[in-house]
Amino acid sequence: MSSLPLVSPAALGRPVAVVASAWPTLAFERLSALPKLSGVTLASRLEVRPTPQMVSSGVREIDALTGGLPRGCLTEICGPASSGRTSVLLAALAAATQRQEVCALVDISDAFNPHSAAAAGVNFERLLWVRCGASSHKSGSPQRHRDTEKKNGKIEKPVEQALRVTDLLLQSGGFGLVIIDLGDTPLKMARRIPLTSWFRFQRAVEHTATVLFAVSQVPSAQTCASLLLKVSGTKLSALSCPLSAKTSPAHAQLLDGLQVQGELLRSRLQRKPAGSVTAAFTTKVG
Repeated sequence: MSSLPLVSPAALGRPVAVVASAWPTLAFERLSALPKLSGVTLASRLEVRPTPQMVSSGVREIDALTGGLPRGCLTEICGPASSGRTSVLLAALAAATQRQEVCALVDISDAFNPHSAAAAGVNFERLLWVRCGASSHKSGSPQRHRDTEKKNGKIEKPVEQALRVTDLLLQSGGFGLVIIDLGDTPLKMARRIPLTSWFRFQRAVEHTATVLFAVSQVPSAQTCASLLLKVSGTKLSALSCPLSAKTSPAHAQLLDGLQVQGELLRSRLQRKPAGSVTAAFTTKVG
């Protein structure tokens, strides 16, 4: 089957004039003759993705700033030490368990404090606490267990364990909230997490009612996070109770009255004005 060339051989080497009105018709005829690609949908026929359902984060100021935590999406909160990120984590856990949802916490550095969680109102009957790096074998000597792992080549670092466990949790389903706590993980290790892992988590949680919540020092999920929030501690008020020289303040007393400022860095859920918006709240020991 032959077709007329777009440019005549006799016109090579000389300027060619093309009629603008005739070119769209010619291009349409050329494109219509191409075979149709299977599985390809025109962009004009794609359905608009509905706005995800929002649930409370447990902090009223954050809910007013972001609208809450989106289901079926990845939300990341970042900030340095003593910035209030753990307070937001406990508030989110308390709000989810009070909604009678089953939650999972992937604790990479074993930094979760059950006493602080109980004071925040977390229902432990609906919480799965995964402590990475801990040995699951209770029988046998630790040295024998380490030798067996080294022989079988099954030694995994805590971050690798956390990624594998998170993947299994998201694939199993049934969780209302899944939290990955990278807050106390060294930056060098956190930055080694491949972007493909975050993409896999994003696709796994998509079309589900699960809220995937990541806590880190610096943004790690990159563009995979639908909501990115940065927190920073700005002020520490006086201790709530007087202390004598012989007593040392408790950890909860040091965090009581911490002024936390939250900054919304990115939101893919709705159109936001240029720049960032902030909200402030105060931590309170229960």
